Amino acid sequence: MATTPTPQPTCVVVRAGETFAGKQGLSYFAGVSAETVGATGICMHLVTLPPGGRAKAHLHAAHETALYVLSGESETWFGEGLRQRVTARAGEFVYIPAGMPHLPANASATEPCVAVLARTDPNEQESVVPLPELDGMVGG
Repeated sequence: MATTPTPQPTCVVVRAGETFAGKQGLSYFAGVSAETVGATGICMHLVTLPPGGRAKAHLHAAHETALYVLSGESETWFGEGLRQRVTARAGEFVYIPAGMPHLPANASATEPCVAVLARTDPNEQESVVPLPELDGMVGG
C-alpha cells in the first residue's frame, strides 16, 4: 500500500503587494504568517501609518509585538487608560508585551510612518482584542 509523503517545510519568499485590513483599523502588507507561508509561531508584516493616522485601541491577547520603524516616527500610547507614551523614530525598535493595551499613531501631519512589525501569533488577527472604550483616551 503506497503512502503519500508528508510535505516538508521549506523556505518561502513573500513579495509585498497584497494588503489586508486589520481589526486595528490599519492596512497591512501581508508578509509572513500562518496564512501566507504556514508559519507556526510568528507573523511579520509591513504597515504604513499615513500622516495623522492612528490605529484603534487594542491589545494582543497572549502574544508579544515588536516594531521596527523604517521611516517617520511612531507614537504608541499604552497601559491603563493609554496614559503612557513612547516615541520611536527611524532605526528604533518598540516592544509591546502580551496583553498590553495600546494605540499606535503618527503625529506627523506631512510624513508617513513605515514600520515592520512582528508578533508571536502566526495568525496575526486572531489575538487582536479591540478596546473601543479606550479610543477616545488619545486625541487625534
